[in-house]
Parts: sequence; C-alpha cells; structure tokens
Amino acid sequence: MSSVQAGRTVTGPLVLVNADHPLSPAPPPDLLPPDPLRPEVLMERRASHLLRACLQSIGGLGAILPVSGWRSREEQQAIWDDTMAREGAEFTHSYVARPGCSEHQTGLAVDLAQAAPHIDFIRPHFPHTGVCGTFRRRAADYGFIERYPAGKEAVTGIAHEPWHFRYVGVPHAGIMASRGLVLEEYLALLREEHVERPLTYRSDFRTFQIRYCPAGELGPVPFEGEGYRQISGDNCGGLVVTIWR
Repeated sequence: MSSVQAGRTVTGPLVLVNADHPLSPAPPPDLLPPDPLRPEVLMERRASHLLRACLQSIGGLGAILPVSGWRSREEQQAIWDDTMAREGAEFTHSYVARPGCSEHQTGLAVDLAQAAPHIDFIRPHFPHTGVCGTFRRRAADYGFIERYPAGKEAVTGIAHEPWHFRYVGVPHAGIMASRGLVLEEYLALLREEHVERPLTYRSDFRTFQIRYCPAGELGPVPFEGEGYRQISGDNCGGLVVTIWR
C-alpha cells in the first residue's frame, strides 16, 4: 500500500471514524466473537482475540460482558432511528453516532458491561472499580483505549462513554494512555511532529518506531536492525507506519 485515495476503503487499527471522517462503504471485516457465550457480538478477528486474552488474564470472562461490537450500517441506522424516537435529538446526538460515522462499523470497537440481569444497550454500566477497573488498567497492554473519556467531548464529538473501548494496537494504546490523548489528538501529533522524525516507544520487550506518511509519500522508515512493519490508514488522507523488533 503506497497511498490513500479519496473514496478508497481505508483499513487498519488507526482508522479514524467520526462525524468529520465517515467510513467508506466496505464489506464486513473478518469477524469473531470475543466471548463464545455471546456469539451475536462480533469483532474484527485480531481485536476479538486480544479482548478475550485481556479478559482471561484478569479473570473477567463472565464478569465483563461484550454488549455491542461490529454493526452494519443498517443496524446503526436502526439504532439511530429508535433512539431518536425514544430519547429525542439531544440524547441521540450525544450517545449515538450517525450511520456511516460509527466506530462499530469497523469491528474495532466494543461496548462492555459489568454482568447484571438487565443491561442498558445504549449506556451499559461499566464502573471504575472491581474487575472493570482492572480491565481499564490492563486494556492498553492489549491494544485497547477508552475511546470517549470525560473532558474530551469537544474533541471527539461524543459524550463521555466509559463503556466504549477501541482497539488501536499495543504501542499506540500505550502512548495514548500515558499522554492522555484520544485518537484525534494522537493522529494530529503524528501528522505534525513525526513525518520526518519517527516517534519511538519502548515496552518491556519491544522497541517501536512510528511515522506518519501523507498520502502518496510512503518511503523508507529509518530503523536500526531487522523488524516487522504494519501500515494503517488513518481515514484522513495519510498512513501510519509502525515498525518494531
């Protein structure tokens, strides 16, 4: 992949989807349920595997339930229409993305709930205590971020949703969590500061270098030694290249 063209389907864990960056029509990604006991809730394959691994590592299977994962555009439209009819415009605009502008359509997003007899589909209860709090502390280790934190509403365009998590990949989740950035801010940082000079991030076992490439300008990424490369579109006209060893 060397460029991102207008109207072209953009893929990868760093795809930005919001009201200003709608998702291009695309076939469903490769989908799997992160919890076999809830087979109707699906996620993109890698995100599904890593969510399940995170839940297993904290003893959260059965105590934390996936409520909503991948949605088709038609399902998102139905949720929008139903919520608008029941709750009105202000509530709907705060908590439901317009069809075509929902992260759920990527398969990379999931709404989680603390297990309970009755769960609110639109605003599931996911506290900061107990096993849910443990999940929050470990999520970035498995590539997940809380996508719509409190205090970032003006940036994301979505009200605080403590139940909504998004897979972005291990190095990116770690950087965002440590710097208090949401995805919009992180991609802006890469565009503004890391075109020529890669961003270096070190975890316990790996060193990552991350570089932003404007459309049509993908070239060699400086890195010492052999490594693995991942390229993700950002849905803003560029690519994020991540190399690690």
